[in-house]
Amino acid sequence: VQLQASGGGLVQPGNSLRLSCTASGFSLDRYAIGWFRQAPGKEREGLASISNIDDKTYYADHVKGRFTISRDNTRNTMYLQMNSLKPEDTAVYYCAQAGRSYSRGNPGEYDYWGQGTLVTVSS
Repeated sequence: VQLQASGGGLVQPGNSLRLSCTASGFSLDRYAIGWFRQAPGKEREGLASISNIDDKTYYADHVKGRFTISRDNTRNTMYLQMNSLKPEDTAVYYCAQAGRSYSRGNPGEYDYWGQGTLVTVSS
């Protein structure tokens, strides 16, 4: 059972990046899935989630309109499209699967976690 995140890297402010997360050993469409991030010295925060029932999405206010979560069940992969990136978006980004079908980004609702991928936004 594993979640493998990828796509992180160094990007200039204002540019875009797409993160991917592929599951192995279980299906991503069992429950809600979500993306989180953790910056140095800060707590892990929920960014976005998507339901497995009706694709209903949740976004944290500070990423709403810039980030988009999606899933491809045929590839057992989830994505986070990040646009208009800012230096304050610099963090390690994590994908996760919840133990329920709807989530508002509470880390306690998530059972399976990827290893994290570093995103650095800097000129």
